[in-house]
Amino acid sequence: MVAGGFKAVSQMRRGVLEYCVLALLRDSPRYGVELVQTLGASGALTTSEGTIYPLLSRLRRDGLVETTWQESVSGPPRRYYSLTRAGHASLAEFTAEWTRFRDAVEGFLAPSEGR
Repeated sequence: MVAGGFKAVSQMRRGVLEYCVLALLRDSPRYGVELVQTLGASGALTTSEGTIYPLLSRLRRDGLVETTWQESVSGPPRRYYSLTRAGHASLAEFTAEWTRFRDAVEGFLAPSEGR
């Protein structure tokens, strides 16, 4: 990776991680370790419990997610996170802007043919 490349990837990841977590919670509740594993499986969004739990706490304080405790067959009860109505609205707003933002960035990154 070129100098500064890791920093750029880190900044991009930090900017979208919240919305990727909200998207993962859109269809069904999940617990923290499950979120870490799913994000890590993507390759580009590998994160740790030390990052995800503070993020989930902030999302909860902001009213975007709520929690419930559920028994686990493989250990202690787990805290599951799910989207609130405000969380769904925040994700919808981000999703609507994402395509416009992505297209604008790709336009600048494309070779300049007559720009």
